[in-house]
Amino acid sequence: MRRLMMTAAAATAAALALTACGTTEPAADSDDAKKAGEGITLTDASGTKVELDGPAKKVVGTEWHEVELLISLGVDPVGVADVKGYKTWDQAVPLKNEPKDIGTRGEPSMDTIAALKPDLIVASTDLPPAAVKQLRKVAPVLEVRSASAADPIGQMTKNLDIIAEATGTGERAEKIKDAFDAKVTEGKKALADAGLDGAPVAFADGYDISNQVSIRPYTSGSLIGAVNEQLGLKNAWKVEGDKDYGLGTTDVEGLTKLGDDVRFAYIGNDGDKGSTPFTDALAKDKVWTSLPFVKKGDVHRLPDGIWMFGGQESMGAYIDALVKELTK
Repeated sequence: MRRLMMTAAAATAAALALTACGTTEPAADSDDAKKAGEGITLTDASGTKVELDGPAKKVVGTEWHEVELLISLGVDPVGVADVKGYKTWDQAVPLKNEPKDIGTRGEPSMDTIAALKPDLIVASTDLPPAAVKQLRKVAPVLEVRSASAADPIGQMTKNLDIIAEATGTGERAEKIKDAFDAKVTEGKKALADAGLDGAPVAFADGYDISNQVSIRPYTSGSLIGAVNEQLGLKNAWKVEGDKDYGLGTTDVEGLTKLGDDVRFAYIGNDGDKGSTPFTDALAKDKVWTSLPFVKKGDVHRLPDGIWMFGGQESMGAYIDALVKELTK
């Protein structure tokens, strides 16, 4: 089961989250890429020094956030954890090749990764230290902190930059950052023009397991929460989020604490059973149907396939979808 979508936050017990070679596109980054044979030394999120012979080309990704950043940078990973899950949840930044499935995001297969003979393994700090230790015996490992509630957008940017440095794609990274900044500016103006500057928004996802609905609020510490605030929106959630992903936990009763003027937005996925409780399990729930924003029709389901924990391109797709929904 997917850790972010199927595992409960710390405070809750409810369930929630070789064939093709990887390639880079050096022509787009010729001024930035290291010369062949020139080594690269990096310090990753764990404080470990990572030494590469040159820009990594055959790269394995153990977490979808990092996989998305690789694809955005023009690097097609040779190995990806839970390929089917990635294709379901991250359609905004689709895989361009057919990477080897290396197992689950929480427990990647060491043997499968070793068989790929990668130049670099990009791993999340969410992986157990014992697993990372084993991976380091296979190839250089760049640990990346997938999220930080203290500075969600800053962490996303830091991750893009260090992966770009490892793969010699710095020029492309700059273009990605510029495009994201432009998307925020454009979205903020569109919302302001629609009279929505400062409008309270509650974004969430949820899961229905064995007739038990669990709802995850995305607080200001979440990546989406931070993007919403940059768009000039106000986060309506009062609950606390965890220190990494800024995710809280509540149930349908907890939604009664949201204000009467709130706009409720969420993402589910028809390809992942149980991830759309707001249109399925709660459709006839008396508490849900009595909520002011439900009565007003201010419930907005955004398109499937926008990964809520992704990179700049997923967040750009999110901005487009949210602005379209709130201004229609």
